[in-house]
Amino acid sequence: MDVLLTGSAGFIGSHIAEALIAAGHRVRGLDLRPDGLHPRPGAPAGSGDVRDAAAVARRLEGVDAVCHQAAKVGLGVDISDLPDYASVNVHGTAVLLAEMARAGVGALVLASSMVVYGEGAYACRAHGPVRPAPRPQEALRAGRFEPDCPQCGSPLAPGIVAEDAMPDPRNVYADTKLAQEHLAASWARATGGCVAALRYHNVYGPRMPRDTPYAGVAAIFRSRLMNGEAPLVFEDGAQRRDFVHVRDVARANVLALEQVAVSPQQRQGLRAYNIASGQPRTIGEVAGALATAFGGPDPQVTGEYRLGDVRHIVARPDRARSELGFSASVPFTDGMAEFASATVIDQ
Repeated sequence: MDVLLTGSAGFIGSHIAEALIAAGHRVRGLDLRPDGLHPRPGAPAGSGDVRDAAAVARRLEGVDAVCHQAAKVGLGVDISDLPDYASVNVHGTAVLLAEMARAGVGALVLASSMVVYGEGAYACRAHGPVRPAPRPQEALRAGRFEPDCPQCGSPLAPGIVAEDAMPDPRNVYADTKLAQEHLAASWARATGGCVAALRYHNVYGPRMPRDTPYAGVAAIFRSRLMNGEAPLVFEDGAQRRDFVHVRDVARANVLALEQVAVSPQQRQGLRAYNIASGQPRTIGEVAGALATAFGGPDPQVTGEYRLGDVRHIVARPDRARSELGFSASVPFTDGMAEFASATVIDQ
């Protein structure tokens, strides 16, 4: 299969390129940085901007499927980031979809994110399943980090999010990822195409860049430990997430591409998948695992917070297992130990 991989030189894209090539597929890249974060022999070259229709059209010639990873990532610094996020993530995806329609390419794997859910699943003892509002700043300032029932104010019990949960994006990045899904769904309806939207949970692993405003929390912890400094854990460290290794994410993309590229007419529309380990961890556990791998210093819980962060978001990955044949295989302890010793990438 001939695959166009946007974002081919990035953290996740570079691993997907390797996994596709290892599976026997032919990969052509499209990235603003053709040499990538970690130049490798045989990596798919292809300098270009996903917002450039002519460049996208050239790369689509003879392609069977597209794997769309190119995006501006992370929570962002402040609202001034909004134009860049919308330009790259929303406009860039629209350009790609329009050119796919012109080229007659009907199979797409889209890098989405768990951020489209906002807060995870919660239940109130009195009112059952509820959707909490964004946590107010005064509660965070007072150290009250758990969301309350919007009807009675009682503490909520966190649960597990499945793909049919109502989207509730809480920041600009999340808005743009949900917009990508909506655009892809409209494209699929109009063209008869097929989309697998892979909602990545917290991805980590080798080649993850450090010291950028958009680095993941594991990369931030690692950077401090490399400098001999304690990881600084926000809130009380009990926030729960699902951490999934980048090689598992790359394998999920290969499986999804092979699904959507086979008789896409029989799989029209968009289908979302949680790409996660299914084994939730607290942020404090992540900091502790990395500190152990480095031999210290121990993490420090600061009580600080960021507006727009969610408290708990834990996935139910059953659909990816049953429909794509995907299950995460890299154990948390092994993956974090590897990540601690991996070559550091500056971006």
